[in-house]
Amino acid sequence: MSRLSMRLRATLAATAIVAVALGVASAVLAAVLAGNLEESLSDEAARRAGAAARMLAAEPGAIAVTRLSVPALGPDIKVFRRPDTIIIAQSATPATPASPTSAVPASPAPTAPASPTSAVPASPAFTAPASPASAVPASPAPTTPASPNPASSVSAIPGSPAFAGDDGWAPDDSFALATMPVDTTEGALMVQARASLQPAEEALRTLQNLLLPGVPALLVLVAVLTWLAVGRALAPVSAIRAEMADITASDLHRRVPVPRSRDEIARLAETMNRTLDRLEVAVSRHKRFVADAAHELRSPLAILRTRLELAPRDPLAAEALTDVDRIQALTSDLLLLARLDAGESVCHEEVDLGQVTAEEATRSRPRPEVRIMLEVAADTVVSGSAGQLRRLVANLVDNAVRHASTTVTVRLAVEEGEAVLDVRDDGPGIPVEHREAVFDRFTRLDEARDRDAGGAGLGLAIARDIAARHRGSLDVVGEGPGAWLRARLPLT
Repeated sequence: MSRLSMRLRATLAATAIVAVALGVASAVLAAVLAGNLEESLSDEAARRAGAAARMLAAEPGAIAVTRLSVPALGPDIKVFRRPDTIIIAQSATPATPASPTSAVPASPAPTAPASPTSAVPASPAFTAPASPASAVPASPAPTTPASPNPASSVSAIPGSPAFAGDDGWAPDDSFALATMPVDTTEGALMVQARASLQPAEEALRTLQNLLLPGVPALLVLVAVLTWLAVGRALAPVSAIRAEMADITASDLHRRVPVPRSRDEIARLAETMNRTLDRLEVAVSRHKRFVADAAHELRSPLAILRTRLELAPRDPLAAEALTDVDRIQALTSDLLLLARLDAGESVCHEEVDLGQVTAEEATRSRPRPEVRIMLEVAADTVVSGSAGQLRRLVANLVDNAVRHASTTVTVRLAVEEGEAVLDVRDDGPGIPVEHREAVFDRFTRLDEARDRDAGGAGLGLAIARDIAARHRGSLDVVGEGPGAWLRARLPLT
């Protein structure tokens, strides 16, 4: 996770947080909606049962006299006998025909408070008094003769299958049930009502159809917006990083861009610029000190060299003159490094690199026993400073002669629009782990220290700086015995 970019980590974190929040909210919403819908449907079933119970209780004898059938109460209402009671049969006395103009309204039958007798898992038990809250006066019933059978009972109502030992609906997961007792003139009855759970299931299914595609789409939208927002917020950081990556010791005058926003990133950029100011001042003082010290040493060294050359010839004077030569070479290298570090402009002129290479390769050196093999391509012209390019070739050849056993090969060719200078010796070579360290200033390998005849560890560092200032490169290449250094410079 730590290897991922900050932009990607912020996007993943924001998306994960929103995903968890949406998941929890969706689950809570679905649970609350399901509970509310089931409670509403349970209340509706209880309301239907209560309404049917009030109707039966408010009309004494309505079932027997008017032959009120159960379907008249509705398809979701069921009336059945209470199992623990016995219905008293009606009297066998013949009924007296009623006058067509006389109608006696039925008095409300006394009712007892209803108590729930059945519990349904989908709905709570309901308790509603079976009092005649809305009593409807009984319509004049037509006169009918008494039943010839004195033992006839209420269960003989035609078209009313809800009586005569029938019972209520079995518990069903697709309905909410409510059961309510009621006492009538025909006896104790049970009224059971149901309400379909299909509307609740359809509502939950609709919610699910909305959440399944909606939540992923919302997460994708959050991820895209977070990615864009974080990228916009981190854009100044990328600009600061790119600028800092290009700043080197030779261009410390450059500064990182400061964003317009007055936030933490702007303060970071200002702090980095102040640090670059202090670093530029310190490096400038150091370069000026090195240049001044090297320049001041040139005159005393020139005078000392003159005196040693005029002194009588003896071994001590010869050794002193050799030391003076080394000090003068070191002073010259320090002055050149100081000019390179100070960003001295390179005069862009056409230089025949083949001629420069031939002249510097054939120059006499302290080890005349080392043979130099020269392969130079004609008309190899580059743009730059003739003096610095001459110093580049001289340093490479001097380093090869210093470490070679018998032979040094200097080859100049043109490859892919570049001048390629190869300097190779047959000495101990450069280990792979030291191929970059040899270009550091004042760096010499242990083998070189044992055989060094005057090197200070600045030759390769100066050569690479010169190649870089001419838009080229200098590296250690090749395998096997001996050191192989290759410089690449663009042609004119």
